[in-house]
Amino acid sequence: MTSNVNPTVRRRRLGQELRKLREDKGMTAEQVADRLLVSQSKISRLENGRRSISQRDVRDLCGVYEVEDQRIVDSLMQMAKDSRQQGWWHAFGDVPYSVYIGLETDAASLRVYDPQVVPGLLQTRQYAETLISGALPETAPTEIEKRVQVRMRRQERISAPENPLRLWTVMDEAALCRIVGDKSLMRDQLDHLVEQSRLPHVTVQVIPFDMGAHPGLNGQYAILEFPDAADSSVVYIEGVTSDLYLEKPNDVQKYSVMYEHLRAQALNVDQSRQFIADIAKKYT
Repeated sequence: MTSNVNPTVRRRRLGQELRKLREDKGMTAEQVADRLLVSQSKISRLENGRRSISQRDVRDLCGVYEVEDQRIVDSLMQMAKDSRQQGWWHAFGDVPYSVYIGLETDAASLRVYDPQVVPGLLQTRQYAETLISGALPETAPTEIEKRVQVRMRRQERISAPENPLRLWTVMDEAALCRIVGDKSLMRDQLDHLVEQSRLPHVTVQVIPFDMGAHPGLNGQYAILEFPDAADSSVVYIEGVTSDLYLEKPNDVQKYSVMYEHLRAQALNVDQSRQFIADIAKKYT
């Protein structure tokens, strides 16, 4: 379920426009910061969409860049106003990966590699709750429940009747063999995974242990692509204390090529579905 005005995506678009204005003016972020008596890091955060931007910030930047076309200024001001609205995830309080959720909410397609667990968009509620509890042992039950609710809400992108998220996931066999909870829970999770893999917009592939070394051994990552050509693709790498977002075309290209190698080395769709079903039977 996507919002008509996604604040995360609006911030990215606005940041891209402001960066272009700065570059067209031939100025560095440091020079702009000196003119406005702010830190260079603020200018960088505004341009990469990681920080909300006020209409006053837009006005000041347009002044520095000597933007004379009032229509451009008004358009950027409106984008700033829209970017400060709240997305659906704000109703759940302080969500640590809210930037990613905003991107995922507006994405047209998502390619995920996960070596350890079933990807969040394909998890059952019981699996998600047990997984989060185990991964964050000192987290209060109320916080765990909030995270579970957010994860379940994110899954609406998969079940949406119109324009559902195109999901392609490659998983390591370890994600299927790691018993989260008990065998009954795992059986339900793997059965759900098989069921979801039959959706026309969901593709699930598995890399068995006997495939040996492969490009995904460096860890989990996701590639998000958007319906609007103006929105560049993003590589998302989840961290313990902070997350990494890569948007430079060269970085995205490297991860995309690596993902193609993963898809080529993994079992095909039918083989993967049978492979998952066979492991599920072991949990009876």
